This record gives sequence, C-alpha cells and structure tokens, in this order.
Amino acid sequence: MPSLSDVVRNHTTLDQADLDRLQLLVSDWQMLADLSFADLVLWLPDTEGLGFWAGAQMRPTTGPTAYLDDIVGSFIPRDRRPLLDQAYDGGRICREGDPEWRDDVPVRVETIPVRRGSRVIAVIARNTNLLGVRTPSRLEIAYLQSATDLARMITDGIFPYGGERLLSTTPRVGDGCIRVDRHGMVTFASPNALSAYRRMGLVTDLVGSRLKDVSGELLHSGHKVDDVLASVLTGRAAKELEIENPEATLFLRAIPLRADGEHVGALILLRDVTELRSRERELVTKEATIREIHHRVKNNLQTVAALLRMQARRITVPEGQAALAEAVRRVGSIAIVHETLSESFDEHVDFDDVADRVAAMVADVSTVATQIATRRTGSFGVLDSEVATPLAMVLTELMQNSVEHAFGARTGEDATGTITLEAQRSVGRLRVVIADDGRGLPEGFDSETSGNLGLSIVRTLVLGELDGVLDFQPRTDGPGTTVVLDIPVKD
Repeated sequence: MPSLSDVVRNHTTLDQADLDRLQLLVSDWQMLADLSFADLVLWLPDTEGLGFWAGAQMRPTTGPTAYLDDIVGSFIPRDRRPLLDQAYDGGRICREGDPEWRDDVPVRVETIPVRRGSRVIAVIARNTNLLGVRTPSRLEIAYLQSATDLARMITDGIFPYGGERLLSTTPRVGDGCIRVDRHGMVTFASPNALSAYRRMGLVTDLVGSRLKDVSGELLHSGHKVDDVLASVLTGRAAKELEIENPEATLFLRAIPLRADGEHVGALILLRDVTELRSRERELVTKEATIREIHHRVKNNLQTVAALLRMQARRITVPEGQAALAEAVRRVGSIAIVHETLSESFDEHVDFDDVADRVAAMVADVSTVATQIATRRTGSFGVLDSEVATPLAMVLTELMQNSVEHAFGARTGEDATGTITLEAQRSVGRLRVVIADDGRGLPEGFDSETSGNLGLSIVRTLVLGELDGVLDFQPRTDGPGTTVVLDIPVKD
C-alpha cells in the first residue's frame, strides 16, 4: 500500500509545504474519526484534474467501520462522487441527504475541504456506517458537536495546530474527553475523564465547574496553576502537559476551538498515566541501582588490586611477584568494564574505550624491560555487558602474553615493541586481530595443549562464554605473532 508521500509525489502537483500540512493532519486525525464515529479518507487532486487519489485512510475506534478494505492508492474520476467535486471546487463542507449503500450497509457521506492558506489542497470524506443507528446519547452528541467544530476549523485552515506532540502518551478521545466553553467552564466530561479526576481526589461533578479551579485544588501540595497550565485548562493554548498529586498523574492535551475567528471553547483530552509514570520511576530507580552496583564492584575490584600490589611488594620471590602482577591485571581489566557500565544508562558498553584502557594498563604495568607501544585500528562498537567482560579479560591475557613472551628478552636499543589491536565489526560478528612484532611463535607451539595459565583462561572464555573461534598464526608481513579472534555479537 503506498504512503501519503508516494501518492502526493506520483499523482499530484502538491508541493512539500502542502505535504507537510497533510502529514500533520493525518498524524492527528484519529481524534476526528473517533469524535465522528466515522471512517476518514483523504482524497488528493489528480495532476491532470481528472479526479482524486486516496492518500490516507483512518477507521474509528468508537464505532463500526464503513470500509472493510483499504482504499489508499485508489482513484475516483470526477463526477463519480459529486460531493468530492463540490467540496474541492467550492471550498465548503458538503453533505448528502440520502445515504450511500455499500455491501448492504447504509453510509452517510460528508466531504470536508482541507485548506492551506487560501488554497484547498485536499478533501476529507467522512463516512459514517448507519447500520444500527439509534437515538444518540449525551456523549455521542458532545462528540459529534466537537467533530463538527474541528471540521469547520480544517476548512478554515486553522486545524490541526502545529507543534510537537508526545505521541507515546498523547491521549485519545476514548481515554478521556472534556469540553469547556470560552470561559473555561466544563460543559461535558466523558465517564473516563470523570474517573481520572476522581482518582485525583475529586468528589463532585466536573460539569458546571471551572476546570482551572478544580484542577488547582487537586494539584500536589506546593504546586500552583501557573500561566502555562492555566492556558491549557482554559483551552486557550494548544499544548500538552501533566498534572499530578500523590494519588494520580494525568496527561492533558488542549485543542482550542474557534469559529468565525473567535475562541468558542476547547476540547481537553486526558489520559491517566499514573501507572506508566510509576513504572518509569521504578525503571529509573533500578537503573540508578544497577549503576551504583557496578560502581561499587569497580571500587571493590580496585581495592583487591591494591591489596595484591601491596602483597607483591612484600614478596621477594620473583615468580610470586609475577603471579600477583598477573592477578592485578586480570582484576583491573574487569574493573575497567564495571567502571564503564557504572557511567552508562543500560547494560551496553562502548568497547573502544575499554580496549584502549586495557591496552594502556598492560603496557604500563609490564614487568619486562621492553618499552611497549600499543595502537588500535577499527572500532569494536557497542557490546553487551556479558560480552564486554570476558572480551576484556581475553584482550588482557593475549596482550600480556605478547609482552612477556614476544619482547621479554629484548635489551638496549632493541628494548621496544609494538602491539596492534585491530577490530572489524560486521553483521552479527566481531573479528579482532592482536598482532605483535616480537620473536614469533616457538617451534611446535599448539595453543590447545599449551599449559600456560593465561592461554587456558583465553581458551575457556573464547570457546565457552563467547562461543567464538581462536587462531594463532605467524605474521606474514614480518616477525611476530598474530592472534585472530572471531565472536558472534548482537547488532
């Protein structure tokens, strides 16, 4: 099914400003469909003036549909639907006395010209399924009157109003609807609207009261009805905002109603978002708690590392000092990940920073005399915490292995070395290459049978936790070793 933009560009001469206006309209016309209890179809004038193209369609949530099938992209020639021609040519709302019959269903049709500036750029056909029509209730009468007012404002080029809306929480007609007059007095309140105010503590009826005064009495202690809130509660400004007290939180949207250039009242749509805001506060609290936990874990790991360093200074046996230094590096690599997690709002890590800090740590705390330089190319991207922690450990062990075994015997002018870390991110995979310019792999080396503790840790993490592949190779562009790590990652 084509989009509104497709129909406009392929079949009309409407410009970008016209399209923007129409997109604003269709982003907001669910309200008109619900108030009208009718299907809406947006008809656009053909480039050659031969008829109209259906650019958008909306069904009501408050009543039966008049269209079982989607008709967007269909074409109606002129003279087939006289009401469309009349509304477009005359720039006025047109109604048919007798209903149309569609699949044995009587449908009342009304056409509403859509104006931008002085031009009519489209026509809305409002189609009401009359099957099962009965005497309208007070709610239905109020809805239909509001729909009539909005239709006139569309014809006058006033509605919809511009400005951004919070579409995730913007209330619909069924959530709660209040009608106020030009003085801000409530003339109608739907049952859901009344229930929402009752949840805030209202014990009287809304109808006949001034909405600004009633809301002010229910607000959270210490909160006042400022100018912005007053403009919404009196219906003078097309805005969205929230009001709350300890019992409930309501999201309000005001739609000022105008006729003949005068303010005649407003629709106030409202939604009870108490539970939604409660869950959001719980999530914020949980996120803060998780970040605090990561922060404390990082501090505890740093404390452990400090204790290990103190112990290493008291040991005179070189092997013991080396073993404790390795433990310090392993603990430090985990601490780096937790420090990064403590600064984020979710369980994801920008791993480039982690990799750079791990490389710097390995080079700084090296116990060999060789001066090690590290550099990174490519990007790891963002990784889940369950991948970031073992990967940081793997990088630490592999880079430390290079420091000890590739450069450990270098002295004098040769006491330098370079470790290159290359990351290549593709769809669903991460390929990491750790290359050094050291002495290379010893003869007969086999990573799977090597008894080195660091390599045992690497194999366990890569194969067991990361479900990856590990490969040791001699460098092809000079002396040294290349380690290739390939693991699955989430995009």
